[in-house]
Amino acid sequence: MEMKGSSKKMIATEAEMVENKAPIPYRDECAHLLFKCEYVLVRERMLQMQKIHEEEAKLKQSGKQAGSIPLIPKTANA
Repeated sequence: MEMKGSSKKMIATEAEMVENKAPIPYRDECAHLLFKCEYVLVRERMLQMQKIHEEEAKLKQSGKQAGSIPLIPKTANA
């Protein structure tokens, strides 16, 4: 699909733009850049979540949970 009056060739197809839910104003010759950027952001979020899950698993193994308050507080002499 080529846009009239443009010197650039369309890289993303109409189907790709619909599948990736590209906003209509951004469905132009640069739409493929939007998809790549979104992919990078999703990948970064997935890696961050993986690190969080790993940290939580380590805390569980050590018997402590992040931000937990003990139900029975320890006394000074215990």
